[in-house]
Amino acid sequence: MREAHKVRVELGAASYDIFLGEGLCPALSAFVKEQNFSRKALIISDENVGKIYGEGVAKALREVGLCPELHLVPAGEGSKSLAVADEIFTHAIELGLDRRSPIFALGGGVVGDLAGFIAAAYMRGVPFVQLPTSLLAQVDSSVGGKVAVNHRLGKNLIGAFYQPAAVFADLAAFATLPKREICTGLGEIIKYGIIFDADFFAWLEEHAADALILSPEAALTMVARSCEIKADVVAKDERESGLRRILNYGHTIAHAIEKETGYVRYNHGEAVAVGSLGAAYISEALGLIEASVVERVRRLTERLGLPLIAEGCTVDGLYAAIFHDKKTVDGRVNWVLMEDIGKVRVQSDVPESIVRMAMARCLKK
Repeated sequence: MREAHKVRVELGAASYDIFLGEGLCPALSAFVKEQNFSRKALIISDENVGKIYGEGVAKALREVGLCPELHLVPAGEGSKSLAVADEIFTHAIELGLDRRSPIFALGGGVVGDLAGFIAAAYMRGVPFVQLPTSLLAQVDSSVGGKVAVNHRLGKNLIGAFYQPAAVFADLAAFATLPKREICTGLGEIIKYGIIFDADFFAWLEEHAADALILSPEAALTMVARSCEIKADVVAKDERESGLRRILNYGHTIAHAIEKETGYVRYNHGEAVAVGSLGAAYISEALGLIEASVVERVRRLTERLGLPLIAEGCTVDGLYAAIFHDKKTVDGRVNWVLMEDIGKVRVQSDVPESIVRMAMARCLKK
């Protein structure tokens, strides 16, 4: 096995490494051997991913002395709920997991958020290891320590900041990803270029065809650079008091789209792609960027197989939904807006008329 590529997330005593590469079970085993974990462990996965990778991960953990139990949840956003969390808490208690028993999140963003929430709350915090299998999870949700479940009134409203002990992003898992799952990850990857790195955005424009098929070189470049950007931002602002807000670019409208369509019509990255365009429309209307910048975002979004508009929503519904978003404080929405490719700002005084205009451009005519 080639040595894994590592990205360090510097958070003082809570610092950890992101391991990137193919075939990372040996690296996972080596890491576990160095930890002071209890023998009893829990692997949380969904019914799709767990059937493919669950036994391989369990075998690697057993080889280094752990006794892992696999807990499967239904695939999909519906599993990010307090009801499902309660079932897992019950399972953990029945298994006799203690405060040094590790929890492994094997799957996409839903599993990572759910398992992280369990780890943060069970016995006031137990060790947590992320094993993201989707492109979206590897470049976004598995890094940074934001864990949560949804409430019927909004997404990710019940959660915590809880950093993993490590992240193992095995690129070999991409071989089983459906095309739509690749595209949804690309929705978040575009965001990193918009908020932080104009050269990375230009690289995506130049290598869109390779990105779409996740060629080995393109996959490593995209995952590594996305993790580097997020690690840099999180290291400077772990709990989202300032700079980290830029990672929410496109997410205000995206979360509203997801809520209005019942979390089933659009994958997260698809909603982010539309929301990113919405934020660009607001930025243009405020005179922060030229129409040519919006067109670059629109063109790359389209080339990477992502939607440009959302169906099944209304402007009134979207506008009402943004006030249940966790980024809204005292009734004011903190919009992340573009100043250029690679540069954004946070602004909370966007007129309602401009927001509604941007939302209308995001919806099917």
